[in-house]
Amino acid sequence: MTDLSTRFRPGRRQFIGGAAAAAAGLAVGVNPFAGLSAVAASGRPPRDANERNGGYGKLVAMPPAAPVPANPYATIYNDSNADWLALPEGFQYVVLGVTGTTMTDGNRTPQAHDGMGAFAYGDNVRLVRNHENRDNAGSGFPPIAGAVNAYNPLGAGGNTTVEISFPGGIPTLVKDFVSLNGTIVNCAGGETPWGSWVSCEETTETRNGITHGWNFEIPAAAEVPVVPIPLKKMGRFSHEAVAVDPSTGWVYETEDAGDSGFYRFIPTTYGDLTDGTLQMLKVRGQDNYNTKTGQHAPKALPAEWVTIDDPEATTTRTYTQGAAKGGAVFARLEGCWWGNGSVYFSSTNGGDVGAGQIWEYRPAGPDSGILQLVFESPDPEVLTFPDNVNVTPRGGVLLCEDTGYVRSQRNFQQPAPFAEQFIKGLTRDGRIFDFAVNLLDNREWAGACWSPDGNYLFVNTQGETREPGNDPGRTYAIWGDWARGAF
Repeated sequence: MTDLSTRFRPGRRQFIGGAAAAAAGLAVGVNPFAGLSAVAASGRPPRDANERNGGYGKLVAMPPAAPVPANPYATIYNDSNADWLALPEGFQYVVLGVTGTTMTDGNRTPQAHDGMGAFAYGDNVRLVRNHENRDNAGSGFPPIAGAVNAYNPLGAGGNTTVEISFPGGIPTLVKDFVSLNGTIVNCAGGETPWGSWVSCEETTETRNGITHGWNFEIPAAAEVPVVPIPLKKMGRFSHEAVAVDPSTGWVYETEDAGDSGFYRFIPTTYGDLTDGTLQMLKVRGQDNYNTKTGQHAPKALPAEWVTIDDPEATTTRTYTQGAAKGGAVFARLEGCWWGNGSVYFSSTNGGDVGAGQIWEYRPAGPDSGILQLVFESPDPEVLTFPDNVNVTPRGGVLLCEDTGYVRSQRNFQQPAPFAEQFIKGLTRDGRIFDFAVNLLDNREWAGACWSPDGNYLFVNTQGETREPGNDPGRTYAIWGDWARGAF
């Protein structure tokens, strides 16, 4: 193993971790991420976390803990002895799905691994995984399962389901198969409390006379490609991710566009996403409040919601409808995740230096809540373009970078410089740390989610989003002594 020591500064305060502490904070009405918000609001440089206060220590390049199935891509992707990842000492990983390998349904594993959710399935875990295929109509690449329940015969994206068992504690593939077919640009999505995955199309393209820009629901228990039903009342826009409040069933949605809105969908019936009301967040008393820069004032922003009258955008773009009613403006919203009574979401290039922001919305009643900046990157060296975001079982925040930035102070040596894609962590008192590095290529991290018992982190490196591609998508399972840090 090669030592890849990260740069940490010693801290003064101890990390307050664990689900019990989070629950205690909620019980007395305290925001468990108040420390993060205070750091973001102050404008002062963030502090690094070391092993004493939420981090996991130095990173070490290591090979997978089990052989990697052969695939038709470059030799390095067949090499189980190669160092695919750098992780903290004491952690291990396996590779569960590489683009090009044959799945148990006979289809090949598609490219462009992106958003993903994890669900209990008996003694096993099922992952429902997005594939952000961006191939254009007429490119010659058909739906990933052919004509089987294809939403659009010229849509080459969709979802796969991966079932995993744990003999001897090692995550092992049981079966994998296509579970949504014929959609396009399936970027992220979100888990529901009723055991399904909502897959989001990050586009508003009309292809082959068929509209895209919808959400689709996939039960984790599905065994074949579902009949694709676009959830039109949830809106037509460039969807990124969703997060569900388990107590109400209300769904929060992010939009990945230039100027973007933050939305919520209120179903008419709990658990039924086919009908309901779509709304956009507005800062109370301030029309079109611009969150993209200048967000250092130490204050919470009171928020309310304006209704989108035409969620299917038959005549007017969804964002335009919300903005006309004073909706707040964000810079390219991406991942979102529900946790600790709030929804956390990322603005991938928001902030004064354009390197990313993490926001929190905490409901305070059916029609109002508080919007607050949790973290803003002061420098691309610290954090660059956070995409997928996850509230971890132990109360930290996990961030997946999607960056083309080559850091000046390299943590390790590669044959040639390329963008270092990191998984980053935030502790509950505002410290940031490195958790993982993709060593094989410069493809982004995506799809971070946890096994229901909190023992295994599942995450993707995306690979190419078009065919043909030299860099395959990959799914990893990572495990180790999580309790010693913020995750």
